[in-house]
Amino acid sequence: MAFDGGFLHKTVEELKSAIDCHIDKIYQPSRDELVFLLRKKGFVSRLYITVKSGAARIHFTENKYENPATPPMFCMLIRKYLSSAKLTEMRQPQLERVAELVFSATNEMGDRVNLRLICELIGNQANIVLVNEQGRIIDAIRHSDVESASRLILPNAVYEYPQKQDKKNPLECDISAVCRQISLNEGEISKALLSRLDGFSPLVCREVENTYNSIKNDFTDGYSALEAALKTVIDRLSGDAEPTVVFKEDGSPFDYSYIDLNQYGKAVNKQKFESLSQLLDAFYTARETDARIRTSAHDIIKLVTNLKARTEKKLALRLNELEACKDREKFRIFGELLKANLYSIEAGSTFAEVPNYYDESMALIRIPLNPAISPAKNAEKYFKDYKKSYAAEQALTSLTEADRQEIIYFDSVLDSIHRCKTVSEIGEIREELASGGYIKRTAQKRKNSQLPQFKEYTSIEGYRILVGKNNTQNDYITTRLGAKNDMWFHVKNIAGSHVVVMSGGKDLSDETVLTAATLAAENSKAQDSSNVPVDYTPIKYVKKPAGAKPGMVIYTTNKTVYVTPKKEEKP
Repeated sequence: MAFDGGFLHKTVEELKSAIDCHIDKIYQPSRDELVFLLRKKGFVSRLYITVKSGAARIHFTENKYENPATPPMFCMLIRKYLSSAKLTEMRQPQLERVAELVFSATNEMGDRVNLRLICELIGNQANIVLVNEQGRIIDAIRHSDVESASRLILPNAVYEYPQKQDKKNPLECDISAVCRQISLNEGEISKALLSRLDGFSPLVCREVENTYNSIKNDFTDGYSALEAALKTVIDRLSGDAEPTVVFKEDGSPFDYSYIDLNQYGKAVNKQKFESLSQLLDAFYTARETDARIRTSAHDIIKLVTNLKARTEKKLALRLNELEACKDREKFRIFGELLKANLYSIEAGSTFAEVPNYYDESMALIRIPLNPAISPAKNAEKYFKDYKKSYAAEQALTSLTEADRQEIIYFDSVLDSIHRCKTVSEIGEIREELASGGYIKRTAQKRKNSQLPQFKEYTSIEGYRILVGKNNTQNDYITTRLGAKNDMWFHVKNIAGSHVVVMSGGKDLSDETVLTAATLAAENSKAQDSSNVPVDYTPIKYVKKPAGAKPGMVIYTTNKTVYVTPKKEEKP
């Protein structure tokens, strides 16, 4: 785990700048997260604590986390005890992955009391526990199982720290003696360090061994080299940190530490940060935001994907039926020929061979008959089949067009979901689907005062450029905000955002046209393509047909420009 005891030690030192702050606000964005807004003169910051498995940590954050409409029970309890409390101390027992925040608060009687918020950041056992002055637990995010737990984490139980491992503190122990106990065989050093020293993760131990291998030839003996390599880490642990994140070739971050990381060589890229909090924000934000959005959108992605597949299957069947309707003319011809030759057809015949006067050669044509009915009735039946086929063709033409539009709509919804950056944007799409009758509405409909939060940019001439992030926002900026002489942009025949340049009818420069077209391409299903065609036209030529689905419009008198979406630079 990269967030080891040593990393927490440096983080706690960084967080001590918040001592003497008062808690202004408390949030709980999810079951495993807490956010405190801390204030004092000349200082305002958010303190973020999470006990998510594989991502447990504590640090300052610049992110604004989305919060549930109704705060969870643990959040309300923390607010009860810690609202307006003053942070008086922050400590870490040795190099354990436990951060202890001490608050001076006022109880219900008006007396000052000291409460401890203990953050146990230990793998899948991570927890946040509120403890009173008597050392008893007020409550915790996670309760222990009475029968199987090694220690009791329940309200009113006496709090005990997690069991300490039998390891030495590298800041206090005799490093030379530790090194002399270690075998210098390749691959053994990191394992030996991990089993002997507290606060060191496998990553840090591997870095010590890597440093040892690179400098051992400069020393008279291996133990002196190992001691020097170990001291480079301890110097960072006791002095200034060097916050470092390593990235894969595709730009995704996969490891970090408070020391420089050289063990991966040239196979990775590195980025340094000014603080450990900035590092943690950068490392976890994108990954956790994507995970949170995927979790929130999982059900509607599955629903829309299934609806699209069902509609495509239905369209294929209807197209086959429509193809069959193209032969309807033969039914009319059969009826006409039978009607003209009734005198020569015997009742009870299974077929009739008559001259086809629709053919220049007047060749004989064999017409199947139902022997149970008269020739006249057979002729009448063929006329009915003709009319039925004609009516079916008209209905199927309309239905297949509706199917095509629905598939386009489902594509636009999936495209919007994949480009969502916040859970609230997923909520807007969920509301759109509920309004269309695709899902049941489980939450209260958004109030009219809460306007869609579309993207907004400014062109080189100073014009506002509006970009819808979903179909609801597309309708809003195109049909309500945009004036008839404003310019409207959209990728040709591909699902994507509406883009409106609010120019008031003034001519746009080539640069503004390219900027707006590029935004349209970047916010579309063609965002990873090149030479993307983008249509643009004044809004007065953009119409929304009656009964059309959200985001669906038709337009005319457009021009087309070809652009290549910009790709985000990898770190």
